[in-house]
Amino acid sequence: MRLAKAKPIQAAIASGASFSVGGLLPLFVILFAPVKGMEYWLYGSTIIFLIILGTTAAKTGGSSIPKAIARITVWGTIAMVLSALVGYLFGVNV
Repeated sequence: MRLAKAKPIQAAIASGASFSVGGLLPLFVILFAPVKGMEYWLYGSTIIFLIILGTTAAKTGGSSIPKAIARITVWGTIAMVLSALVGYLFGVNV
């Protein structure tokens, strides 16, 4: 049995690239979507982007696509809801 060696540099580059792409997609929505209802455009498109990135990650890693989509979409949505809640609690108005 052959053991795989960890590749931390490759993992760091892949992680940095995925975070960069994940951050650029909502930025494009902000630049091109209508201002009226922007929060709905942003939340909706971000969920779609999470589904796309989950699919890509699953295909790249050779894992189950439905499980990856569910995991990334659910946790990403929870993170967005918690961020919005904290903003609401502290009276942040953008």
